[in-house]
Amino acid sequence: MAKVQVCKVSELPPGRMRGIEVNGKAIAVANVEGKFYAINGTCHHEGGPLAEGELEGKIITCPWHGAQWDVTTGKLEWFQLPLDPEPTFKTSVEGDTVYVEA
Repeated sequence: MAKVQVCKVSELPPGRMRGIEVNGKAIAVANVEGKFYAINGTCHHEGGPLAEGELEGKIITCPWHGAQWDVTTGKLEWFQLPLDPEPTFKTSVEGDTVYVEA
């Protein structure tokens, strides 16, 4: 796995997220109350871009069909169909820089 620089801590305030691409893979990085998390950026349901969805607390809502995922665990929190969990990725902060291992 590669350790990839995402942004400066100040560029991603609490309650916000952004999308990045690592080796062709979309990843959504979220700041939940000052702690950073990363989850697969493409929704299992029909490929919606999760980084373009809404982040409320630790829940990301897919902008296409409303599936809700816990960004801290990858677990599906709500949807009308059962879906497997989304993969999550380790994050770290070194100095003032956020990294994802993917």
